[in-house]
Amino acid sequence: MLNNLIIFVLAAFIGTEVLTKVPQTLHTPLMSGANAISGITIVGALVAAGMTTDPWSTWIGFGALVVATINVVGGFLVTDRMLKMFGKKKKASPASVGAPQTNGTPE
Repeated sequence: MLNNLIIFVLAAFIGTEVLTKVPQTLHTPLMSGANAISGITIVGALVAAGMTTDPWSTWIGFGALVVATINVVGGFLVTDRMLKMFGKKKKASPASVGAPQTNGTPE
């Protein structure tokens, strides 16, 4: 147990140090790729939740499954939003350029 705790603390420290050194222009593409890869975590969580008879381990595996699923879905949503920023902009129609904006109620 102590060895696992030491490895976890060292991994957290090294991960924090590495991520703080990433330039802002690379952060979103790298994180969206990492979130897509973390779909493997979903498979591991399913295995952990399904291969044990201990209820505590099953709940921990279920929690890992929920968190990994949120991570993957969030990663794809961020990637989709990022890709939309690079799409073509829609031009306004000529009729709506000079027309006053109304909400449909008489003044």
